Amino acid sequence: MPGLITIMTDFSLRDGFTAVMKGVILNIAPTVTIVDVTHLISPQNVREAAVVFARGAGYYPDGTIHICVVDPGVGTSRRPIAARFGAQIYVGPDNGLITLMHARAKREGWPMEFYHLDQPRYWLSEISNIFHGRDIFAPVAAHLAGGLPLAAVGSPITDPVLLPLSPVESTSNGLRGEIIHIDHFGNIATNIRATDLDGIGKVKVKVRGTEIPGLARTFGDRPPGELIALINSVGELSIAVVNGDAGQRLGAQAGDLVEIIRL
Repeated sequence: MPGLITIMTDFSLRDGFTAVMKGVILNIAPTVTIVDVTHLISPQNVREAAVVFARGAGYYPDGTIHICVVDPGVGTSRRPIAARFGAQIYVGPDNGLITLMHARAKREGWPMEFYHLDQPRYWLSEISNIFHGRDIFAPVAAHLAGGLPLAAVGSPITDPVLLPLSPVESTSNGLRGEIIHIDHFGNIATNIRATDLDGIGKVKVKVRGTEIPGLARTFGDRPPGELIALINSVGELSIAVVNGDAGQRLGAQAGDLVEIIRL
């Protein structure tokens, strides 16, 4: 069965960098299927990429290889790595992009393994200091898609770089978390999960000085223009404006405090 490779970058759609990576892949594994996840990650925003990767990877078939290139440290001492999370494989920089996938794997009990990509025979013959997506990650992913065992691409490591994550904290009257992502619609996702709210009863949500009473079940439960809180499609507490942009209305950004207050 031909392999499946996804690609996520911050390269945009203008300059052809991702198309070059696809050319490298298809020269090595001409029957592989390639899926574009997104190339519109905010430039150098590793945290945003970590959110998008962790949200989507688990929905692909077992054995899918995910190339994720948001790599402000390209050409420095940061390692190129490959990792297995359950049945999914990551290829990309060791800069914390795997952080939320690592947390999800721990939460779900998935096996994990990590490799430093130190086998140049699986790279292109000439390596640029600024385009490892083309020269290292694309060819390694293509070889894996062609059947190369993961352990062949490098040396095992046990210390992948992980970004510091702020935990959800219990307070005297609820919970405290933070914003982790604001999407194209302006919907605000937090690190507070539906499971964190189990047994807490009726609540209000406070963000940037604004209080939102209760949780809606879906966008259509409230009239257009109303600010609501609800559980999003991946189980995170989110804040939205019905048919509007909550991020813009609140002036919100990743890292802002979000409070759950028990009523």
